Amino acid sequence: MPDCLETKYGNVNVQTRVVARSKASTFIATDDSALHKGHPTIGRDEGERMARVQDDYIRSRDMIVVDGYIGNDPILRTPARLIIEASNANIAAMQQILYYPLERADESGFEPQLTVIYTPNLEAKGYPSERLIAVDLERRVTRVFNSDYFGESKKGGLRMWNKIVYDRGGLAMHAGCKIIPVDGRNRVALIIGLSGTGKTTTTFSKQNDSKPVQDDFLAIMPDGSIHATENGCFAKTFGLAEETEPAIYRAVLKPTSYLENVSQKDGDLDFFDTSYTQNGRAVFRMSDIEGAGDARSIKKADILLILNRNENVIPAVARLGGAQAAAYFMLGETRGTSAGGAEEAGRFLRIPGTNPFFPLDHSLQGNRLLEVLKSNPMEVYLMNTGRIGGGEDDPRGLKVRIRHSSAVVKGIAEGTIRWDRDPDFGYELASRVPGIEGDDERLLRPRELYRQQGRLDEYRAIVERLRRERRDYMKSFPLLDRNIVESVS
Repeated sequence: MPDCLETKYGNVNVQTRVVARSKASTFIATDDSALHKGHPTIGRDEGERMARVQDDYIRSRDMIVVDGYIGNDPILRTPARLIIEASNANIAAMQQILYYPLERADESGFEPQLTVIYTPNLEAKGYPSERLIAVDLERRVTRVFNSDYFGESKKGGLRMWNKIVYDRGGLAMHAGCKIIPVDGRNRVALIIGLSGTGKTTTTFSKQNDSKPVQDDFLAIMPDGSIHATENGCFAKTFGLAEETEPAIYRAVLKPTSYLENVSQKDGDLDFFDTSYTQNGRAVFRMSDIEGAGDARSIKKADILLILNRNENVIPAVARLGGAQAAAYFMLGETRGTSAGGAEEAGRFLRIPGTNPFFPLDHSLQGNRLLEVLKSNPMEVYLMNTGRIGGGEDDPRGLKVRIRHSSAVVKGIAEGTIRWDRDPDFGYELASRVPGIEGDDERLLRPRELYRQQGRLDEYRAIVERLRRERRDYMKSFPLLDRNIVESVS
């Protein structure tokens, strides 16, 4: 592969033509678009036409087949297959790390329930950027045309797996998971967030010798049980430093990891150079993380953290209750990153469940979460992983740093945070978090920061605008439970 570079650490780094997911080129093949409200669709006839185009192309190409499982618990373990052009072997290698491997006894009778057929060098004429990701949920096949970005392989399988989980009464979540020991017992936290907003960082940061279990996707079932999906991690590398994220840093530099679009010169890596893209990535094995846990050891989750990378009036942490928890899950508010492509980077977004890979009407996500929370109560929190009081170009703004978020997670797990009701949004604000002191305490109470800076009128205007926009947004989901809709009014 001419675009594959060897690093001085003994692993490889591939520079791709496409540097992020191709949202505008992703379509669900269906004749009933109402089932997939909010998602672009193509007719089944068109999906079958493009399938024939791809099959004809494959007949003259060398292909690699990778088989494995999404999930390691037999209850929800799903056989999956990737078929990829041999000219893009790095994608096969990366996916093989993320799949749970076959048992020797499985090899002869393996039948995939999910298949991704991937031709990075075949253009899809007439589609945005001559690119197509065609998702056939009925046949459980995703076909990828003209993208050499690994994320289309990874998300191709997980997008279809979302529907399998929903059909079985559960909810697939775009979430990490960690086990936090507290006073002789384990507390289990789920961390949901849009790609690039701190989900991996929050999952792998240490509190009380915590153990990361899953980085990106999991399922919660009607009985509250948690199920993992991947045997490895697809981590964003921008800004990666050993001082702030030691576990991820060390795993990325192992010879068994695979890199994608990381800046490299003379074999050395620069995680801060974004001249090619800010969306540099690495795939590594969970076994390369010291002290990683196994989801099969978890009975149920205790804590749900909803990440929101904001830059104005969202506090470092807020406690949510009842239908309000499902409402903020549905709002999925955050600042977009390069992981979602140039059209999302830097923009304010609302993506239900921060899960752009849920292929059905998003109302179903919110309703299912509310059902799960009623039968399996969890503490639910909103966490801002961005800034408060202004963006990076505003000197009045304060940054929520990794150490602040880690203190919040530790305080939540240990139950040491004091709470007061917020009169503006109705959730609870932290009056004190151990480890966040002095001027940094303003991260907990945005109104106080704006008041100190003589900006209360600006604060009130932002609050009113958010409340109005949220009400209108929630009303755009006619199937959404009324209790969820009304909890933000």
